[in-house]
Amino acid sequence: MAAESFSLRAARADDADALIAFNQALAMETELRVLDDAVVGPGVRLALQDPSLGRYFVAVDPQDRVIGQIMITTEWSDWRCGHFYWIQSVYVPPTHRRRGIYGALHQHVVDDARARGGVVGIRLYVEPDNERAKKTYESLGMSKTYDVMEHPL
Repeated sequence: MAAESFSLRAARADDADALIAFNQALAMETELRVLDDAVVGPGVRLALQDPSLGRYFVAVDPQDRVIGQIMITTEWSDWRCGHFYWIQSVYVPPTHRRRGIYGALHQHVVDDARARGGVVGIRLYVEPDNERAKKTYESLGMSKTYDVMEHPL
């Protein structure tokens, strides 16, 4: 693949439509799930307004078009007296994959965690059968630690 010129920045309110579309594409690709505009739209916009809910970072091309996204949320660990960053809503469109975009976003999150201090680790969910994603995450220093259980409400 040819090198692609891109830069990273915090997402802005005017990125909401791209983030919503990427989240919908991600849900369909990974879970064959349709995300309702009336739910995911406000969910993205609320996170963009209130960083305590989540912080999006984006990769943008030279024309400032979003070509990748990552969101982090935090979880307090009393056992470790610090926060975990949870990586969520990772998406790079198929046309931009295998060009270093996710690796750069991942490193940006690691750098942000180190700069803020008080972050004891970085976690993410990965679909059990998504071997390609697992290999990508392992290549960036991540390893499997827990299986996740969920009680939907």
